[in-house]
Amino acid sequence: MRNFKHQHQRPKKSSLIIGRKAVIDAMQNGKHLERIYMQATVHGEVIDEIKRLAEKHQVPINKVPVEKLNNFNVSNHEGCIALISKIQYQNLQDIISFVVDKGETPLFLILDGITDIRNIGGIARSAFCFGVNAIIIPDKGVGALNEDAITTSAGALEQLPVCRVNSLMKAVDELHLNGIKVFASEMTAAKDIAATDFSGPAAIVMGSEDKGIYPALMKICDEQFKIPMTGDFESLNVSVATGIILYEVMKQRTA
Repeated sequence: MRNFKHQHQRPKKSSLIIGRKAVIDAMQNGKHLERIYMQATVHGEVIDEIKRLAEKHQVPINKVPVEKLNNFNVSNHEGCIALISKIQYQNLQDIISFVVDKGETPLFLILDGITDIRNIGGIARSAFCFGVNAIIIPDKGVGALNEDAITTSAGALEQLPVCRVNSLMKAVDELHLNGIKVFASEMTAAKDIAATDFSGPAAIVMGSEDKGIYPALMKICDEQFKIPMTGDFESLNVSVATGIILYEVMKQRTA
């Protein structure tokens, strides 16, 4: 039987920053990085400096075996390779202020634990089409917004603001401080989506299909809702569910 499993392509060398000093220089010069791949066994002052700068610029570090780095097919990586970001990440408060200043009703989408880049691409495409102001993602535990994700999104990821934060919990606190109500999509919720009021400033949390929304994050959401289904099936694909939810939001706001 033919294998239809999605194949991840090796990043082009032009999208890589190779070596410890080069990675430090990139961050000091304001280069936007998607993530840093660091050999799990390396240590020392230079490595500590990379970690410090990565924390400052909210660049996730993936600690990996040397075989992972060798698979990039580059030489002299010194146990450190960074991937240049295709996305220019935005500050969450700046986006909130920008939307409010324009007189628009804020609509944000929060992605918790969604790692499949095809789903992320599909979600971004729906978000752009249905008027989402920005997507909020954590710096860890989410699929890389690489060329595959951008292609799947039909370019939406290059046009839709993306805010990368070091804590979704803190992001929800910031949304609350700005008067934005946070909704959680949960298949066991008592209230149907059609009975949920999205007319005001809103942010919607979408969790992964296998684990759902992180319990502590779910706890601080203001309201839960579900998409009613007639079929006896575990759940909808998260990208499909997002499209349904955002259509309902748009329908309510344009009624």
